[in-house]
Amino acid sequence: MYKNNPNISIPDPDTVVWKYLDLSKFLDLLMSQKLFMSRSDKFEDQYEGTFSEPTFEEIKKIAENNPEFLDVYKTQRKNVIISSWHINEYESFAMWQIFTQNSEGLAIQSTIGRIQESLHLENQFEQHIGKVNYIDYKKEYIPFDDDFFPFLFKRKSFQYEREVRIISNLSSHNLSINEGVKIDVDINKLIEKIYIHPKSENWYKNLVIQLVKQLGFDFNIGKSDLESDILI
Repeated sequence: MYKNNPNISIPDPDTVVWKYLDLSKFLDLLMSQKLFMSRSDKFEDQYEGTFSEPTFEEIKKIAENNPEFLDVYKTQRKNVIISSWHINEYESFAMWQIFTQNSEGLAIQSTIGRIQESLHLENQFEQHIGKVNYIDYKKEYIPFDDDFFPFLFKRKSFQYEREVRIISNLSSHNLSINEGVKIDVDINKLIEKIYIHPKSENWYKNLVIQLVKQLGFDFNIGKSDLESDILI
């Protein structure tokens, strides 16, 4: 279930967020009614869940007399799971390019408030929501008085992601996590609107609409602003 963490910066409930994904992942979400959360050390960014240089220097000093202190953070990366969302009032051309291929894919539009409501089911694990901070890892400090802080900071080169995360720490559950974990969500609360790739062909759009209908959902499927008619 969703649990508020006073240490974590959470955007306003009305903040619009997006998730861009291919059709297979979208159908898996609808059919399982579970949201996939990836193991943090499986992301492309090798710095995921690590510390900036100033923080690491401080941690090393602490670890001199307590070697296990550093080991805790190393193993934690395998036990923290994350679902990433993009903050933007409008859909993003860049996100379409990065997260979809061959002019196919979908974008889920939601809000922070809807995500919070969708996580109110009796999940086995606690979920937290936090906005990612983008910093200079050579100069800026990452606090480590909360287990989630290393996973809510990224290098400035990732600023374009404008990321907010659903995040869980499963360290106390003694699980062997491979790629990630699926958690229960209320799909109808989670999804406010769906957009189909703006460059997709009509057969693909019709296929998505038909599949959504056959699975028993009645989502608002909108036309992408990126395929609007040109006015001259």
